[in-house]
Amino acid sequence: MPAKIPTVNAPNLVRKEFPVLDMTCAACAVSVESTLLSAPGVQEAGVNFANQYAWTLYDPAVTDETRLREAVRAIGYDIVISEGDSQDIVEAAARKKYRALVKQTIWSSVLSVPVVVIAMFFMDMPYASWIMLLLTTPVVAYLGRHFFINAWKRARHGTANMDILVALSTGIAYLFSAFNTLYPAFWHNRGLHAHVYFEAASVIIAFISLGKLLEERAKASTSSAIKNLMGLQPKTVTVVHENGHRQEIPVAALQVNDRVLVKPGNRIAVDGTVVSGESYVDESMISGEPVAVLKTPGTKVFGGTINQKGSFEFRAEKVGADTLLAGIIRMVQQAQGSKAPVQKLVDRIAGIFVPIVIGIALLTWVVWMFSGADNAITYALLNAVTVLVIACPCALGLATPTAIMVGIGKGAENHILIRDAESLEIAHKVDTILLDKTGTITYGKPEVVARKIWDRSRTAYLESVLKSIEASSEHPLAEAVVASLGTAPLLPVTALQSITGKGITAVADQKKYLLGNPALMQENAVVLTAEQHALVDEWQAAARTVVLFAEETALVGIIAIADKIKQGVHEAVASLQRASIEVYMLTGDNRHTAAAIAKEAGIVNYKAEVLPAGKSDFVQMLQRQGRIVAMVGDGINDSQALAQADLSIAMGKGSDIAMDVAKMTLITSDIGSIPKALKLSRKTVAAIRQNLFWAFIYNLVGIPVAAGLLYPVNGFLLNPMIAGAAMALSSVSVVMNSLRLKMARI
Repeated sequence: MPAKIPTVNAPNLVRKEFPVLDMTCAACAVSVESTLLSAPGVQEAGVNFANQYAWTLYDPAVTDETRLREAVRAIGYDIVISEGDSQDIVEAAARKKYRALVKQTIWSSVLSVPVVVIAMFFMDMPYASWIMLLLTTPVVAYLGRHFFINAWKRARHGTANMDILVALSTGIAYLFSAFNTLYPAFWHNRGLHAHVYFEAASVIIAFISLGKLLEERAKASTSSAIKNLMGLQPKTVTVVHENGHRQEIPVAALQVNDRVLVKPGNRIAVDGTVVSGESYVDESMISGEPVAVLKTPGTKVFGGTINQKGSFEFRAEKVGADTLLAGIIRMVQQAQGSKAPVQKLVDRIAGIFVPIVIGIALLTWVVWMFSGADNAITYALLNAVTVLVIACPCALGLATPTAIMVGIGKGAENHILIRDAESLEIAHKVDTILLDKTGTITYGKPEVVARKIWDRSRTAYLESVLKSIEASSEHPLAEAVVASLGTAPLLPVTALQSITGKGITAVADQKKYLLGNPALMQENAVVLTAEQHALVDEWQAAARTVVLFAEETALVGIIAIADKIKQGVHEAVASLQRASIEVYMLTGDNRHTAAAIAKEAGIVNYKAEVLPAGKSDFVQMLQRQGRIVAMVGDGINDSQALAQADLSIAMGKGSDIAMDVAKMTLITSDIGSIPKALKLSRKTVAAIRQNLFWAFIYNLVGIPVAAGLLYPVNGFLLNPMIAGAAMALSSVSVVMNSLRLKMARI
């Protein structure tokens, strides 16, 4: 479990966060963390391998960032202490590492292919061993050097991972083969053939390099969410001084109580209160609701939201790290960073497996040395090498990535984009799913779902008047009305007057028309009949926004606008519930609308009027109850909850932020794909476990035989060449088992 992030109580202590470079596994994170904790003046520290960050709580009177960096560098890693361009440094290091891995994988593969061909088919050709030595040397000594470097780091700190197995098996196989090529007479004089195993050394490095490349490729695509969220804040703002002078300044220079001008289409820079003017503002990043909110003097505005067609001025109240947007960024960072480090199952196994294999190889050598057999030293060396060759981690190394690759490909075929192995592993454990309403359960776009005109003989004319008035309106629902009227011709309208919070009036053909809510109708003496009242009540009960249309003092029409529920939602929810998964709906909308949508979708549990922090808090509450929670959303307002959830699923037509944070993305935005994703997870995890089982069975049987266990029984000794072939066969069996996923039905 990661260390808890403390609350800084002592005034003299400083809490800092640093990106960490050059970590390759969870054992690296443990090494960096222990180094930071042992540094003088450091009270608490933690390292998260998942997001490659470290945090420290230290006394600045005793130590500083430079000293901490020196301590970390001393063990072969690095931390970035430059705050201004730290992200650029981290990204540059990641790009450099990725480019190096691409070259390493390509060249190790190119050089390994002829070595394998010669070893399998042309071992008797002249100078075969010398050619293989020439081709294998750059693979081991140069392209695979980082395996040996990392293995040395692990050994120095008393930890073990896959790199130690790779370094031992490839290093000994290479050195043994090189010795046999240079001094074959050593074995010939003892009546033995000088076998070489160059193909084992080169192919192992090529295979493992490919796996590392795929892992880095997944990392490179993860979580640009924070960067994108930061991009929601404009770089500059227009400040209005007391004398009316306007000045454009960097947003970083903005102070509390500054008066800021917001022009049509601009993003609002910080949080504040409107002091003059009015406009509609798109706050979907906060509430998730598609309808823009009217802003008049005295109402609050929030940084990152988008102004529509109007213009207004507001007084800045929260700037910098205090804004709502900054809070969202902070919570996403904390949610991502608070997850336990992703330590691959194979690495955990290797931590036990490596010392055991080394111990068995040493024991084999000792037993044979003191066995009293003829040429004891020869048998001791051959059998020890055979143990290390047959225990090569190829099958272990391929067990997880091959199943994951096939599983991810299978997901893509079914319109499910899966980011990493962790999400596939956790999905089959999910017992609670939270669904955002807007854009997930509903389409996320208001549209006219019903319209009634009472005077049928004048329907075409009244629809033209209605379209003409709405075409001139700035109200966010006006577009939905205009779109619903299709090709109805526009008529000339005059005396347009927008009445804040109520609607709009206009004149056409010397008649006054009103379009808005019941309050506007009452003010203008428009009386509704009993039938009209009943229809308004019916549509409002169904969570529809009702717009009344009057000519002079007579109501001539009613329009119902709603965010429609997606097709297949009810079936998907029922499928999840049949699988004993509890389904919740979360929305920033009012309780009345939430209840109506939840009922239509077949969802029993729902929470209304929930802000972004509330969604994240609800996820945490369920997690504290021991639930494995999946969050499904599509908006910026969902990003905190997505980052906090055990499994995060984004809708493919949603915001880039949601898709960056999420571990799975549904390309078609069809939540019917969620049950498929969970089933795919179960099948993929089963394949991984089968692969690991067979890889271990292979080692449990092969290692004792390689050590010479059968020699006292029937005189059988396993030839290292056969051990190499058995190792290759185990890898093939793992790959074939993974490929069975392609035929699986989800």
